[in-house]
Amino acid sequence: MRTESGGGDRCQTSDKNEELREDIEGYLTWPSISALKGAFAKGAFVVGSCVLITICLRNSLTFYLARIWGGCREYVWQNVWDKVIDRTGEDHFTLYVFGSYFLTNIVYFSVGSLYTYMDFSLANREYKVQPGTNEPIDKKKFWKMLRDVLFNQLVVQLPFNYLTYKAMVWRGVQDIRVLPSFHSVILELIGFLLVEEVLFYYIHWALHHRRVYKYIHKKHHEWTAAVAFISLYSHPVEHLLSNLIPVAFGPFLFGSHIATAWLWFTMGLLNTLNSHSGYHLPFFPSPEQHDFHHLKFTQCYGVLGILDYLHGTDTLFRESKNFERHITVLGTTPVRELIPDKKKEM
Repeated sequence: MRTESGGGDRCQTSDKNEELREDIEGYLTWPSISALKGAFAKGAFVVGSCVLITICLRNSLTFYLARIWGGCREYVWQNVWDKVIDRTGEDHFTLYVFGSYFLTNIVYFSVGSLYTYMDFSLANREYKVQPGTNEPIDKKKFWKMLRDVLFNQLVVQLPFNYLTYKAMVWRGVQDIRVLPSFHSVILELIGFLLVEEVLFYYIHWALHHRRVYKYIHKKHHEWTAAVAFISLYSHPVEHLLSNLIPVAFGPFLFGSHIATAWLWFTMGLLNTLNSHSGYHLPFFPSPEQHDFHHLKFTQCYGVLGILDYLHGTDTLFRESKNFERHITVLGTTPVRELIPDKKKEM
């Protein structure tokens, strides 16, 4: 029986949930007309919000980069990209295989280390999604997890990058030197989001099926209270099917520029690190949905929540206090203080 470090009764409850609900059998329910309408509305809201935030961030960064480096705002990103390519060269193999490998690992380990610092120092405990868990974090369990992540990154990701490169060459690669227009990048990012939602949801749901769960996906669920680095902690087969393919298939499908793919990989890593961090931090996207998946196991399989709504695999989540807290907090007051638990009647 698995337990988390700290957490007392909460850990025992989580273990009971795991024993009863860790896997599934049968099929997904056929969506109703109302579910289709709700999923469409949810998808429009989520994707629209992502697009709006991306546009705002891009405009702000463009303004400041133009002020720092000078030059016309319309060409500032092309100028930055030219400097990068001047240093790395234009060899497709190097950029697709090793460039993607080093970029994703730098993002994953640097940002993940910031969350890990909070875990080990017990900083920002007021923002914990599951208070009392991983306090202190089990060091032996943590380092074992990190070794397995490093194995996946080297033995699974690097060969996958090579296969992705070969697939992109077959598909047809764009001119490395010339960046695509911002509008085409936005449209492709929307496509990536939807492709990832579909692939990740159904693959993730299938990995919870009783016939395969204990052999593959159970490894990832050793942590019922997540920490950032477990976002890539998985069986090698799951790492390929669930972590790599859903993210890489969008750029392949659209024949995207390597810079667009790198932007997407970075956004995906930042999202999954935050979703697994265990912290609901101010101004950050809410991690409540995926944290609830780790707590209850058979809820919330998707990334955006669109297909969860469609198939009804988020019903418990929508009835929970976690759903009420599934917001971006625009202030420093912890969400658990803004939306406290109901006091038990004596």
